Amino acid sequence: MKQKNILWIMCDQLRFDYLSCTGHPHLHTPNIDRLAQRGVRFSRAYVQSPICGPSRMSYYTGRYVRSHGATWVMVPMRVGEPTLGVHLNEIGVRNVLVGKTHMAPDLEGMKRLGIDADSFIGVREAQCGFEPYERDDGLVPAADPNNPTAYNAYLNDKGYDGDNPWEAWANSGIDEEGRLLSGWLLAHADKPARVAEPDSETPYMTRRAMQFMREARDDGRPWCLHLSYIKPHWPYIVPAPYHDMYGSEHVIPALRHDGEREAAHPLYDAYMNLRVSKAFSDDHVRKRVIPAYMGLIKQIDDQIGLLLHFLDENGLADNTLIAFTSDHGDYLGDHWMGEKELFHDVSVKTPLILYDPDPSADLSRGTVCDELVEAIDLAPTFLEYFGGDPKPQIHEGRSLMPFLRGERPGSWRKYLISEYDYSMRKPRTDLDIPVRECGLVMVADKRWKYVYANSLPPMLFDLENDPNEYNDLGRDPEHEDVRRKLYDVMTRWALQVHNRIAITDDRIAEIADRDLENNIPIGYWDEQELEAARREKGLIA
Repeated sequence: MKQKNILWIMCDQLRFDYLSCTGHPHLHTPNIDRLAQRGVRFSRAYVQSPICGPSRMSYYTGRYVRSHGATWVMVPMRVGEPTLGVHLNEIGVRNVLVGKTHMAPDLEGMKRLGIDADSFIGVREAQCGFEPYERDDGLVPAADPNNPTAYNAYLNDKGYDGDNPWEAWANSGIDEEGRLLSGWLLAHADKPARVAEPDSETPYMTRRAMQFMREARDDGRPWCLHLSYIKPHWPYIVPAPYHDMYGSEHVIPALRHDGEREAAHPLYDAYMNLRVSKAFSDDHVRKRVIPAYMGLIKQIDDQIGLLLHFLDENGLADNTLIAFTSDHGDYLGDHWMGEKELFHDVSVKTPLILYDPDPSADLSRGTVCDELVEAIDLAPTFLEYFGGDPKPQIHEGRSLMPFLRGERPGSWRKYLISEYDYSMRKPRTDLDIPVRECGLVMVADKRWKYVYANSLPPMLFDLENDPNEYNDLGRDPEHEDVRRKLYDVMTRWALQVHNRIAITDDRIAEIADRDLENNIPIGYWDEQELEAARREKGLIA
């Protein structure tokens, strides 16, 4: 029997609706569509936070944000937090990274525990449980010439000059006079990046993934390869020929309504007033930037086509599960917003496709599952795929393997949870909110989406009658009963045991109520009462 592998592809800031298999009218993604035709597409997949760092840490741990504690981009995840890599390593599976994690190590915790950052354990702790074949978070605004990233070194070796060719070549254009046009500036999104397309970030990371898979053939161990693409995350600039494949005529009208700005929730209003939101509320900006965003996605789809061909050619297609997803979405001017961060579907809902080559998955091929799915479900799914024992005391998600076999698990979840901490952001200071009161919690079912906002009013959307999420019912007295119900769901969830991870429930049941077995006779009156109790428990004849 051939060893099993997983190729886990994650895009950065890819919206759920910017694929042809999810309904985009102009952006054709035949290779991602082919994955959907081979596997299961989950139409209601949500991340645990609509921002890179905490979302990814939930993917990598199978745990909610309040459980792993990495609440913002580059907030360290505490040392010792169990990751997918820990669980896979226990059963002999390599957990390998090519690309981005956006994870910051808990260096203080490692120092306190005497963990050498260069040791086997230290590297895994510093890299979120991954074996870093190549890590690149794709954000190099100020490169260190004495410690270049592998990608920058590659570009230099290819003849692209400068200390930071990532910025000067891969993420910049040039005008007729030879002046550099930074891809950070939205006005230049229609220019081709200076780098030749084969040397841009997405093809480079694809080749690195293929290189790992070639080398892994001689290793003999199964692997989970996390190919974590840096795009279509900003800077919004793409090399030729992808820079002008799409034009303003392919830009879908913004999903927004004037009523959203009238008596808006104070936090939502503060976010609409951010510079990036004002920029993307301008249709001129959208028509300049969104074609580049689409070009970046088209480039990713083409590279996935090369990956699928590589798997076929190298005998890996019949023993490699493929997962395709994103860490969050992108507003792109919808709801008068730019970037991500709040809980509208375009921000917090993501594409998710799972392809299992095993014949047991034949019944589900090409289907769409509309059950409520969370990012934390992938870690237990991968563990089950490799034959590992489930770890419900650690994983707060549930395996999706039954859906791949055409089955429906009993008592599947009725509610989704997502969290966001905006304490690092300008809206906190605009509203003068204490740092400790900046936590948001989204609770959603298939009809309602409720957002608890701590000291601020809640938000509420009726997804059945208002699928575009235009009308906030968070302060509508007629919907108090709905808000109360979802608040109670959130409270019950928050009061669950989230951090008792060092012992299983089965072990607790096994050792509970064993005072007499351990010779601890608390509360008994005399010898006769104690003897009777021991006899009843079968401890004496």
